[in-house]
Amino acid sequence: MSIELEVSEYIAVVRLDKPPVNALDRATRRRLIEIFDEVSERADVRVAILTGTGKFFCSGADLKDRPDAQKAGDFLDHNRWTRETGNAIRECSKPVIAAVNGPALGAGFGLMAACDIFLASEDATFAMPEINVGLAGGVSMLRTMFGRSFTRRMFFTGMKVPAAELYRRGVLDEVVPAGQLMSLAMEIAQEIASKAPLAIAYAKQAANMMDLMPQRDGYRFEQNITMALAKTEDAQEARKAFLEKRKPVYKGR
Repeated sequence: MSIELEVSEYIAVVRLDKPPVNALDRATRRRLIEIFDEVSERADVRVAILTGTGKFFCSGADLKDRPDAQKAGDFLDHNRWTRETGNAIRECSKPVIAAVNGPALGAGFGLMAACDIFLASEDATFAMPEINVGLAGGVSMLRTMFGRSFTRRMFFTGMKVPAAELYRRGVLDEVVPAGQLMSLAMEIAQEIASKAPLAIAYAKQAANMMDLMPQRDGYRFEQNITMALAKTEDAQEARKAFLEKRKPVYKGR
């Protein structure tokens, strides 16, 4: 098995498990898409954590699996699955926490970037090393995180950046010792899982749309979502429980 999925108390933990470096081949990408599509629709999941086993989060694309252009359409197929892996995570209806336990390189960095909340261990490193193997890719993802100059420096040099530097630049939410990483991720996941499921689903949709819209249009969209959400039973239960100082009971409607 190259990916593990565990669900408990409304939290899904997705672990890349392909020793030694958790590289992404075609089968792994397809399985990730299947898992996050499943997570999107499971009623017993309210939040997900993506992490890796061993010393690596993900070393990126498996070069041994890369097409050699001998068959027509191979590169288009390869690129489509690469794009859709990130899209399955980004478009997941539940928030996804990246718990980066080690190096996140190339497409592995992309997996993290597709998540909603970024956590990392102190020994994690990040890079887009495509240029080192004669390729180019990743600038569209990097520019959402960094300024123009640093984006191009990473893109042109393939430099490795330690977690502490990404934290200093405001990319990572928290950096902790390796032994504390999953505990922190679970703590945040539990807090999210305690909220009204419909509210979280609406909030995730709104957050994704805000990335694409001008502020004026985004605010209108968010107001419309809030109005629709206010009419649900769960929203009414949340307000009632808050006023009565008790734990809410959600029904998902």
